[in-house]
Amino acid sequence: MTFSVVAHGLGGSTDLPIPVTYALIGAAWALTFTFAVVALAWRKPRFDPATPGIPLPRWVTSVVDAPATRWAVGVLGLGFAVWVAVASVVQPRSGNPLPGVFYVLLWVGIVALSVLFGPVWRVLSPVRTAIRLLRVNTDNYPTRLGYWPAAAGLFAFVWLELASPDPGSVGAVQVWLLAYLAITLTGAIACGTRWCSHADPFEVYSVVASRCSPLGRNADGRIAFGNPFNHLPTLPIQPGCVTVLAVLLGSTAFDSFSATPTWRGFVDTHASGSTQVSIAKTVGLLVFIAAVAVTFSLAARATGGVDKARRRELPGLMAHSLIPIVIGYVFAHYLTYLVEKGQQTVYGLLGLHDAQVYFLLSMHPTVLATAKVLCVVLGHIAGVIAAHDQALHILPKRHQLTGQLAMMLVMVGYTFTGLYLLFGG
Repeated sequence: MTFSVVAHGLGGSTDLPIPVTYALIGAAWALTFTFAVVALAWRKPRFDPATPGIPLPRWVTSVVDAPATRWAVGVLGLGFAVWVAVASVVQPRSGNPLPGVFYVLLWVGIVALSVLFGPVWRVLSPVRTAIRLLRVNTDNYPTRLGYWPAAAGLFAFVWLELASPDPGSVGAVQVWLLAYLAITLTGAIACGTRWCSHADPFEVYSVVASRCSPLGRNADGRIAFGNPFNHLPTLPIQPGCVTVLAVLLGSTAFDSFSATPTWRGFVDTHASGSTQVSIAKTVGLLVFIAAVAVTFSLAARATGGVDKARRRELPGLMAHSLIPIVIGYVFAHYLTYLVEKGQQTVYGLLGLHDAQVYFLLSMHPTVLATAKVLCVVLGHIAGVIAAHDQALHILPKRHQLTGQLAMMLVMVGYTFTGLYLLFGG
């Protein structure tokens, strides 16, 4: 068994049950129609983080919050990290499970688990468990840093995957993880657990994804089922918040773009050698991330009736509307990766290199392509709804509709571009 980094699962425009042009036009119309409906029929805010959900039995909260449970899960996470580290050293480079754990189980799996159960990395993180074992009680994290360290960490991850000379190299992944552990552990010892919640890229990613989870907590701390749209606005508004989401969304778009013949031809023509190719990919990745950050920030600020101070706050206040779009793209791009490469990775960890991998999704390309389109479109529709409701909360009454037009155009552009890159390219 060998591991190779793939761009975004399997399938393409030829697998769509309809021509890709029709999918693009249909998606744009679906988004426009959604905006028209909510703009005309949705005049008062409906989503409130304070709205209680349907509480689960009290024993569920008691078991989840019990110190024994937290310690057990944390120790399991730490033990799994040690197991993977040992396996990465003792197993041969060919078929080594480390890249699969890194790119599949960690990067994609953390999203799926967080959407289902909430911010799971808070209890799975080996660094948090180590901090608890070391009894670190400091709390010196500088507020001004916000999510900027996490944004840098997330960029370091997507750079390794999409722009480094050899992303599938076991050695490269080992170096990345050693740097991650050294920085995160040192920061947590110096600044306490707030370093983990603000600077650990995996924990921040888990928190972002968890805002789409139906599970949350009521005001009394009890675990409850609730409307994910009520959870979205609870994303902490911190410096660097928009950049975090731009890195996640822009890198996924670049992932698709880098697989197009146009980009490959450009790189082959203008770059020679692994270093130049890596530089070209790095520039392309930065351009996509910057495009998301700039277009979203400008669209959020394109409204009247607010002063300069409030206008600067608008991108952060609207940032949570990008979360469903990010999650939709993640599943559209990497669902096949998680299901099929995930099996391969688990077999590698267990030493079952000859075990059969079930290609559950690749064997049904039309179903897979349709699911990808739905993930992208539904994610954007959810983003439009979240943005509209938030606009009703924060914009002056005279500008609640006109102040959303720029955001609507940007989201239609995201949808059209995302689907084209995913299928048409």
